[in-house]
Order: sequence, then structure tokens, then C-alpha cells
Amino acid sequence: MKHPLALALAIALSGTLVVGCSADAQDDAAQTQNVNEANPLFAESTLPLHYPHFDKIQDSHFGPAFDRGMEEHLAEIEAIASNDEPATFENTILPLEKSGEILSRTSRVFFNLAGVENNDEKKAIQAEYAPKLSAHRDAISLNPDLFARIKSLYEQRNDLGLDAEAVRLIERYHTDFVRAGAELDETQKARLKEINGELAKLGTQFSQNVLAEVNDSAVLVDTREELAGLTDEQIEAAAKAAADRGEDGKFLITLLNTTGQPPLAQLENRDLRERIYKASITRGARGNEYDNREIVSNVLKLRDEKARMLGYDTYAAYVLADETAGTPEAVSAMLDQLAPAAVANARREGEALQAMIDREQAAKGEPSFELQPWDWAYYTEKVRADQYNFDEGQLRPYFEMTSVLEDGVFYAMNKFYGLDFKRRTDLPVYNPDVMVYDVFDADGEQLAIFLFDPYARPSKRGGAWMNSYVSQSGLTGDLPVVANHLNITKPTSGPTLLTWDEVTTTFHEFGHAVHGMFSDVEYPYFSGTSVPRDFVEFPSQVHEMWADWPEVLANYAKHHETGEPMPQELLDKVIETSKFNQGFATTEYLAAAMLDQRLHRVNGEEIPSADEILDFEAAALKADGFDYHAVLPRYRTTYFSHIMGGYAAGYYAYIWSEVLDATTVEWIKENGGLTRANGDRFRQTLLSQGGSKDAMELFRDFTGQEPDINALLVRRGLDAPVSDDSAVPGGQEATPPQG
Repeated sequence: MKHPLALALAIALSGTLVVGCSADAQDDAAQTQNVNEANPLFAESTLPLHYPHFDKIQDSHFGPAFDRGMEEHLAEIEAIASNDEPATFENTILPLEKSGEILSRTSRVFFNLAGVENNDEKKAIQAEYAPKLSAHRDAISLNPDLFARIKSLYEQRNDLGLDAEAVRLIERYHTDFVRAGAELDETQKARLKEINGELAKLGTQFSQNVLAEVNDSAVLVDTREELAGLTDEQIEAAAKAAADRGEDGKFLITLLNTTGQPPLAQLENRDLRERIYKASITRGARGNEYDNREIVSNVLKLRDEKARMLGYDTYAAYVLADETAGTPEAVSAMLDQLAPAAVANARREGEALQAMIDREQAAKGEPSFELQPWDWAYYTEKVRADQYNFDEGQLRPYFEMTSVLEDGVFYAMNKFYGLDFKRRTDLPVYNPDVMVYDVFDADGEQLAIFLFDPYARPSKRGGAWMNSYVSQSGLTGDLPVVANHLNITKPTSGPTLLTWDEVTTTFHEFGHAVHGMFSDVEYPYFSGTSVPRDFVEFPSQVHEMWADWPEVLANYAKHHETGEPMPQELLDKVIETSKFNQGFATTEYLAAAMLDQRLHRVNGEEIPSADEILDFEAAALKADGFDYHAVLPRYRTTYFSHIMGGYAAGYYAYIWSEVLDATTVEWIKENGGLTRANGDRFRQTLLSQGGSKDAMELFRDFTGQEPDINALLVRRGLDAPVSDDSAVPGGQEATPPQG
């Protein structure tokens, strides 16, 4: 498990929380006693690898478990801080690592379930406990006696006879406490506690608004004819979604949290495409109860105040000082190299789309129209078909979901690392669609348990992610229990057929999973994905390479009805079109990444008010060269969930990590590709180390070189290489990422 201080920090940043039930006082007391006596969160799970008792855990258990967890944790901290003996590693750092067992377990289960099976009761718990957990974190990190002991050890860390991992652990605790405000005066500490509590409340409200807006903004369609272009399965799913909301005979197009929406690539009805797109981009700024503009403005002001209190000019400077990037200037130096090429390519792609529109309209004897954002995906598929004689729809019959997972991802993991997987149905799950697998190492010993949660549902947040229910630690003896979550539309009947993006996402997320599974560290602090935020995406992006690796693709890309392998011609087209539309993809991502930076580099009077948020966004995008009307950011400010959580001032991390990824993929290809030797090297030098060594040192241990941005430019087809001084800087540190 991740140590409770890091976990509490994540909780404070994520802003999730819960409320109790109202009842007669005597009934309440009796119910509380019964719940406490049977609360499965009070003790370690008796299931294999301490897999959670999803069959026993109820929402009513979380409040009492949080309360007891915080109470016991504070008692443990007080015992450490008040120890009369001089500080040692054994009486200070080790007890910190072991402290907060109930709180850590409860937090993991609750916040993971709040992301996948949310409901009114969990929302209430989030709202109630977010500020409480923030205050709990502050009570520890701002404890002067505890910090004095940590500081004492820090100052003599190299003279204690400890190994490198233990020395690093002391250094990380010291850094975390300083960054949390341990060196502030008492007045500043009091104000910092207020700020952290308010940020926790606002973050919770923002995330709940985002989920509510996704559901509230779904587009209701009256007739089947308007859905021309969608498959029968998609139309049936839309009919079911409408019926579930009491709209029998109609069709509901549900939204994802991104700006672009998948049906836009297929829908022939331009008016409906426009409706869907505008419904997507106005979320969080409609003047309704879910409007997020004021929340964003207040969060920016509080973050700015916090950063300056801690000695930084901006919140971005505060965040980046503890990432591999180091400074906002380093981030800008890389993004500024990528942005002009990306936008230029997007404009060229747009010209091709406009030409397609002009030809089609002329053939119909109708006037042409200007390419708009809601046209991009639709005409992209037409241009793809025209240029490559290839429609992505041709792929889906070959990408049945279970085959992609078991014959694709698991096959690649067996070839690269020697892993084996066995499906099991005896462990409880929180949703019947969740699939559970035992994971065995090359020596036949169990390595981990893996949960796969593939389908979208109204109670599940958008996107795709990995989380841990149990993290590896030599200190505790725990082995990993990790989960991957996707948001694939579940068909009403028949097999689940994936898009190419969904296939690559499945490989990507499992890259996070093996990062957690292969962890081989002593201390919980360093376990698994506890690495800098701008490094954590790197291993997962590397694993995307196996999606179209010929041997792997041939093993899973088989027609779901006939079992026939995907024709070689189609296999070739998958690879041939890998750079297609990359101008758009890179531009929409970079626009969001640079917007995130702009939002967190303003301070004082420059911070936009609620009424100014959208104008600020437009001006920021224009200033950075993203003034191409046909391509909007992947996320707009009012539904940009990343910047309300752990990716605040850090959304650049995906492209930063991809520089490392592209360099690493080239190394793997040059050294034989899908071989056990390469897999074992990647595991031993990097994946198994978690956060126990400097992140960039891990990268250099594997590749033997510095990262080079040119590999990324070539991959994305972004034209000319940049200068030789474009290597990603390294050597900075980061607190463990969450989520």
C-alpha cells in the first residue's frame, strides 16, 4: 500500500467526498454499532493477496472507517513525534511507513469505487470527508515535532549507514514536509490549512459537476433516421440509453469527458453532429447548477496564494519544481518546439478535409461550407478512405474485446516478460462486468491479481486509468492487486468490438498495470507507479508499441465470427496510417497542455474571474498559436478534470513522457524487439524500481542514452527534426502521483 501521507496528499488534491444518512438518534446509534462490528475495512482482507471484500463492503462502512483510520493514524503519529529518544531511521521513518493502515485501506477502496460506481451516498461521503482528510494531512505534515525528527535524520542521512533506498526515503519525506509547509510560521500554517481545506471542497464539487454535466448534456434524438452512419449495435445502445431515462422510442447520445465525441466520426447528419459538439464544449459553462467557472477561478486564486506562501512565483513553478521537468521554462521550451509543427500539420490536414467537402458538395450540386470542428472526425474518415482505401470501421470485426486482452495484451506480456494469466470467477467484484485474473511470473509464482473493468456507465467517471487496491512492499510483504478501467460502450447484445483507439488504450493501461505488478521495492512510499507525474505515463506509452507489432497483432486480430486472421493488406494499412491525422491529435492535446500551463502561471490580479474564464482561455490559446478554429483543445477549462486533480500544471506530462517513450521504443526495436531479454532488462532496470531511484536515472539505466525529441517528431510525422539541444532535462524529483 502507498504510505498514508502520500495517499492523504492525493485525497486532499483530488477533492472527492460523502454524507451520512438521516435517522432517529437511537436508530443511528444502533446502526452505527452494528456497522462497526461488521466493518470489513477495519481489518486486512482475508482474500488472496488481501483482495478487497467487495461483497461485504457497503457505503455505510466508509464513514466509520475513515473516522477510525484518522484517529488511529494520528495516535501513531503522536507516538512517533513525542518519542523522547533521539530520532533514528528505525524509530521515526519505519513507523511512518507502517502507520495509517486502516486509513490507507479505506482511502484506496473508497476513492477507487467512487470513480467506478459512484452514487449519491458516495458523493455525500466525498463532500463530508474531503476537508476532513485535508485537515488530517495537514495535522501530520505541519506537526513541528515530527518534522524536527525528520529534519534531524535528513541532515545526517549520509552518516547513518543506510542503503541507498533508505537514504532516498528520508530525502523524500523531508522534501514532502517542506513542500507541505513544515517550515512556515504558525500564522502561515493556519492559513495554509484553510486553503487546503477549501481546495478539497472545491475539487470535490468540480469533479461531481463534471460527471453530472456529462450525463445532463447527453443529446436526445427523436428518430432513427437522424442516426444514419452509426451501426445497428450503436443505435440499439442509444435506444436503450434513452429508455433507461424514460424516453422510450427515442435515442440518447451519451458523452465522454473529452471535447471530441466518437459518434462524430460516423454520423452523416451534420446538424446532429453540430448539436453533439456544442453540447460537449459548453459543459460546465451553461449557467446552471453545474457551472464550474467560479470554482476554477477560486481554485486558481487559492493555488496562487499557496504557491507564493511556499516561496514560488506561480503554482506552476511550485508543481514543476518537484517533477523531472524542473521549471515552467523547461516545459515551455519543449512545448514551444512542438506546437508550430503540430498546428501547421493540422492546417494541412484541414485543407485536405475542406477539399473533400468541396468535392462532395459539388457532386451533389449543393453549395460548399467551411470546415467546422464537428466536421473534422467525419471527413477525416472520408479522407482516410480516399487516400488509403481504408475505413477504420473495417477493423472492428477483428478486435473483439476479450481477444484483444487475452490474445493481444496478455500474449505480448508473455513473450516480453514471461507472464501467464488465469481467469478466476470466485472473487467478488463491485460490478458484474469486471473480469479478474491471477497473474503468474515466469517462475510460476503468483505475481499479482488484475481486475479489468471495460465498460462505460453513468456511475463511472470518463477516461481510462489504472489504480491499485494493494501495492507491493517488501516491508509489509504485500503483493499487488491492480485494476484497469476503460469506457467502452457496452453492446446490447453480441460481442464487444473495439475501435483502434480502444485497442491501443487497452495496451496503454496495461503498461501502467505491469508498472505496479513488477514493483520490487522495500518501502511502500516507492511502490509501483510512485514516480514523478511527468514520468508515470512513459512505461504505459511504451507498451502501446505491441498493439501493432506484427507478431502480436496477428495473434489477436481475428474475425469474431469466422476466426479468420485480419488480411495482410489490412494489417499493413493499420501501420501505414499510423501518422494519419497526427497534426490534429497533437494540436488538440498541446492546446490543452499549454492552456493548463497558462492557467497556473498567472497570479494576483491576472487571475481571471468566473466571468473571464472563457475569455482567458481564448486569449491564451491565441497567444500560443492555437487559433485554428477547426481544432479546439482536448479539454476546455470547465471540464478539464486533470487540472483539478494530480495533473494541475502537469498535463504536459503525457507528451513529455512520450519523448522518453519514443526514444525507448527505438532502442527496443534496434535491439531485437519482442524478446525476453529486452523485457527482462526493462523490468529490472526500470519497472521494478518504482520511485526508489531518480526517474531520469532509471531511463538512462535502460536506454544508456539521453531522451531525444526527434524520435517523437518522426513518430508523429511533425516534419523537420529540431536542434541537438532538445534533450529532455532530468534529475528533478516528484511526489508520488495519484490516479
